[in-house]
Amino acid sequence: MANREVLIEVDMGKYKSVELSVEEAEKLLSKITETLGFESNDVNETFRILRNFDVFYDTMRKKFKDYLAPSKSMNDMIRGTVVVDRLRLIKEGDTRKVRIVFDRRISEDLLMEVLSELGYKVSIKKLKF
Repeated sequence: MANREVLIEVDMGKYKSVELSVEEAEKLLSKITETLGFESNDVNETFRILRNFDVFYDTMRKKFKDYLAPSKSMNDMIRGTVVVDRLRLIKEGDTRKVRIVFDRRISEDLLMEVLSELGYKVSIKKLKF
């Protein structure tokens, strides 16, 4: 479990993304909602997508989409409690991974803190276009 590394990428729009295995992504989201003290509609939808990975992956491929956007409630958007902006499901052989793109309001510090608690060595890369 030591020496696990993860990269947080921050794009021009200040969206942060992390690529993890499906199991680790679920742990990350659980820890984030626990830390924030709320669970939004988009997080629940993301859990549903991750738990039914193969079905959503096949659907994504059939529709030629790179990303899936979990449904968000208008109340969560108004309150600023949206956590997940979109997901990219990735299959590499038998490995199932997901790239989670977090909402802009989720801070780099929060992601670093939670990933560190999960045993990751975290680095940040700011993407410039």
